[in-house]
Amino acid sequence: MKKKEFEETALPHIDSLFNFALKLTGDAGESEDLVQETYLRAYKFFHKYKKDTYIKAWLFSILRNTFINIYRKKKKEPESVDFHSVEQFIGQVIESGSPILQGDISDALSKDVLDDEVKASLDALPEEFRDVILLSDVEGFSYREIADILKCPEGTIMSRLHRGRKLLYKNLTEYAKKRGYL
Repeated sequence: MKKKEFEETALPHIDSLFNFALKLTGDAGESEDLVQETYLRAYKFFHKYKKDTYIKAWLFSILRNTFINIYRKKKKEPESVDFHSVEQFIGQVIESGSPILQGDISDALSKDVLDDEVKASLDALPEEFRDVILLSDVEGFSYREIADILKCPEGTIMSRLHRGRKLLYKNLTEYAKKRGYL
């Protein structure tokens, strides 16, 4: 009965969890792993879930805490580089006669990869503001639900949301003018 009840209540939120995980990690593969780990932990501790509470908020709390734990663990590990992949990439670039070797690498990257000013501005926000904005404006959680997920008072959530939006507005004013939004 536990398995069926868990599937019926928790699995419908998998897309929302994946979207939030993608915003946290920035990588689809890591996001899938994070969501999988979240569901594994949620299933393991499903007996602690209070039936009359909002399961989506409970799952988001698990996901965020799991992300933080994984992040802390990775931060302690030394960074590794796959030199074989780097050698292959350099070989392909040399063979193709890519303009990356002829010009400024940062120009090529900014055209292809770094053109998303909105994402960059969101990523530049302090974590406490970014999380609240993502949970509120992207995922649609209420102040109360966000407070439950982040384990802090509703007033703090409202303050962080206001200050985070203010920072985003400041950072994106030029972007909005260029695009004709302002």
